[in-house]
Amino acid sequence: MSKPEIAAKTPFAIDVEKGKDYYWCSCGKSKSQPFCDGSHKGSEFNPVKYSAEDSKTVYFCGCKNSANGALCDGTHKSL
Repeated sequence: MSKPEIAAKTPFAIDVEKGKDYYWCSCGKSKSQPFCDGSHKGSEFNPVKYSAEDSKTVYFCGCKNSANGALCDGTHKSL
């Protein structure tokens, strides 16, 4: 299994809207971080869907190594 590229060693704070879907980049190659722009095509990576249940600030993982999927779990602190 390939490892994703580290896009950032900090999370991306994004204001999400209730009821809207967001597609988090899992490969780290997207130029539209933290969201997918299709750069993963031809690889084993796929975008991860995040559905906002509330309008709020969400911290999307920038290091692409979170055990919490699209959301930051602090893993970047140990990289």
